[in-house]
Amino acid sequence: MPTFTELFETILTGNKDDSRKAARAVRKLLYGSGNGGKYEEIGLIVESASDEYRNIKEDWRQENFVIAVSVLYYLHNRENEPDFLFPWLFHLLLHKNGNIRQAAVRMLENELGPLTVHIRCPGNEYGKRLKPGQADFILHNLFIGLHQLMADLWKPAYKKYKYVSSLPTGPYKSIQMVLSRMEEYCGKQYFEQYN
Repeated sequence: MPTFTELFETILTGNKDDSRKAARAVRKLLYGSGNGGKYEEIGLIVESASDEYRNIKEDWRQENFVIAVSVLYYLHNRENEPDFLFPWLFHLLLHKNGNIRQAAVRMLENELGPLTVHIRCPGNEYGKRLKPGQADFILHNLFIGLHQLMADLWKPAYKKYKYVSSLPTGPYKSIQMVLSRMEEYCGKQYFEQYN
């Protein structure tokens, strides 16, 4: 069974079919009973993801790479700075490919759990890895960044949609999905202070 590093090498250098298969094999390796992957590799892969992504020219290879990274993303070893890839994820939210946007939504939603634990479960020791003030600062910046992206993408046609799920597929809907998850985790009153 190949390792995570070997699978990502295939994603980045293999032909279209091999790259797609390797991207899907990342999930199998992570959740399978095989011993082919070393978890130390995951942190390095996730940390270098935005730099690796910049060098990818083919759309299909970008999709395979982002989908594979999104499977491993929650295992990064940067709990004290969970926003280290947010600029890259913001870029991915604007991508024309829906699979890439969905992977970015999934990665951002993965970070919302640890960032909001002090709001959802006050006094819980799990949330002590990140100080509440630091988590609030990151949430505030995420909120502002998403609203800035949303303002750039706004079209008057969006006014007629009452629910996020009914919005037309695109970057605006992806951003709204992340914002609605933030509101679900934090509560409406939490973000009213930013308005």
